Parts: sequence; C-alpha cells; structure tokens
Amino acid sequence: MEMNRVLTFYKYQGTGNDFVMIDNRDNSFPKDDIKLVAWLCDRRFGIGADGLILLEEDATMDFNMVYYNADGKEGSMCGNGGRCLVAFAKFLGVISTEAKFNAVDGVHSATIKGDIVELQMGDVTDISEKPNAYFLNTGSPHHVQLVKGLQDFDVFKEGSKLRYGVYGQKGSNINFVEPLGEGTFAVRTYERGVEDETLSCGTGVTAVAIAMHKSGKVSSDVVNIEAQGGKLQVRFSVDAKGYSNVHLKGPATQVFKGEVKC
Repeated sequence: MEMNRVLTFYKYQGTGNDFVMIDNRDNSFPKDDIKLVAWLCDRRFGIGADGLILLEEDATMDFNMVYYNADGKEGSMCGNGGRCLVAFAKFLGVISTEAKFNAVDGVHSATIKGDIVELQMGDVTDISEKPNAYFLNTGSPHHVQLVKGLQDFDVFKEGSKLRYGVYGQKGSNINFVEPLGEGTFAVRTYERGVEDETLSCGTGVTAVAIAMHKSGKVSSDVVNIEAQGGKLQVRFSVDAKGYSNVHLKGPATQVFKGEVKC
C-alpha cells in the first residue's frame, strides 16, 4: 500500500460499536479499495473499528450512507453505524435535529438530541422460527437464540459455528440472549464481516427485541436491551402484517478526529 495521501477521519462509537467516519461529499475516497478499508479498520496496523462509513451527498435526502464491514467489503445495514452517522452529520452541519437519509436497505429517518439518536429501522414482516431460535432480517440477517449463563458463554466459538454451519458462506449475524427482568434482555452478538463478537450491534438489538416479542417473552412494544457496550431501547408497532414503526434509540458519540497516511 502506497502511503501517498493524508486522509482526515473521525472515530465514533455507539454503545461500544465503533466506526471510522469519513466525509466523502467530494467523492475523493477510493470506494473500491477493499484492502484500504480493511487496513483502516485493523486494530493493530490501522485506526481500528468494527466498520467504516462514508457520508455522501444525496440528490433527494440529507445524505447517503455507505457502510463497509471491517473485512473491507461493503455490508448490509448497520443500526449503530446509522445512528453514529446521524451524529456525524449534525457535527458537520448537514442536519440539525432531524435527518432523512439513504442506506443500502432504503430510506431511514432519525432524530438527535444531545448524544441520543433515535433511528427508524425497516419494517419486519418475515420471521422464521427455528429449533430454539428465530431468524429475521432487520436490515441485516440475524439469528436470535436464548441461552443460559450468557456472561460466561463462548460467543466466538458458538457464534462462528452457527454463522458458517447453519447459514453458509453468506452467513448471518448470531445473537445470544438472556432475560434480565420484565421487558429487559441482555445480548451478545457475533457479527459476520467482523468475524468476532462486537460490544453492540444495532440491527442485532432490534432483531432481539422483535424476536422476544414474537416468542411471547415480552408483551410490551418497548423493549430494553443491554449489550456489552451499553443500553439501547427498541420500540415498534405490531399488527397482523408484522412489525412497523421500528425505532432504535441510544447514545452515539464522537471519540476523536485524526489524520492517517494511506
């Protein structure tokens, strides 16, 4: 890799799910350079992050979101990444308190107050019940499975086994869940693309909340989730067609700004 340019970046995190943010409104970032994206996300040789996100101009919306997994490949929707991008857009002066933006799975709306971002996710109508688990897509595919002793559970071993063994090379994110009390659940997630456990996953948290409601483990349309990196809240409307007006709410903060030779 030739280190012949200096790239300005920002680091953001949402409940421990961290991202390299780049203002690409001038379209200067080499979007097809998988090795560069993977290097920037590398925690030893690069900046270090669960993913990289570009904020770009959009013809009809406030901005466009382009998300890459830590392996350098463009990924499916990232809920915490979307929330962090809204915070980044406010920092840049692109929005004030409300946003509407395009992402790989369609249009999302959001509000921001202080460091709390509430992001509208896509509707969920198709939920598959598996032995001891549920499978659904909340912008990214998710397997949701109840376990006992979550804190000591081997998420990497069991997550990678399910990610490849059940869902093949394309894979799925794997969420292990344990009830904590009325309307509250703990979750640990193995993320495809990162190929490891992350401290939080926004689409995963959303999937867990909906799966727990679908299974009858919670009756409320507001579900509290405790990820390894912090607390998030999911609310939704439910009818015979499925789940709509799905919102993911929690903190999203800037960690630092930097420059890197690449």
